[in-house]
Amino acid sequence: MIEAPNTNRLLLFWVCGLTVGLELLTCVLRFGLHFNSTRDTALSIGRMTCGIRVHHGYVGGIMMVIACWIWQRYPNAARWYLTIGLSLFFSDMLHHFAILWPICGSPQFDFTYPATN
Repeated sequence: MIEAPNTNRLLLFWVCGLTVGLELLTCVLRFGLHFNSTRDTALSIGRMTCGIRVHHGYVGGIMMVIACWIWQRYPNAARWYLTIGLSLFFSDMLHHFAILWPICGSPQFDFTYPATN
């Protein structure tokens, strides 16, 4: 199947737009509403995941793998999985390594929640 030249541009447009939108939402939650996921979700989500931090970039990575698996049979769904997956991944990387690291002095990319008593 030959794709139209605009397909890649459209994919790039959607990935960039969703990445920026997700990052804006993340920054509003983090800096505007003072939400810190390590602190504020440790007792709820942290217990459900047995103490493992699930970053939205992980979910994006899983969505990208699913897109590869379903590409031949469901190309339209696969494009959306790929678009959303890339956006989640890039938003997470942008947030931790280009925003939190310079502002907070640490990328705060924890793999586990802190131990609670």
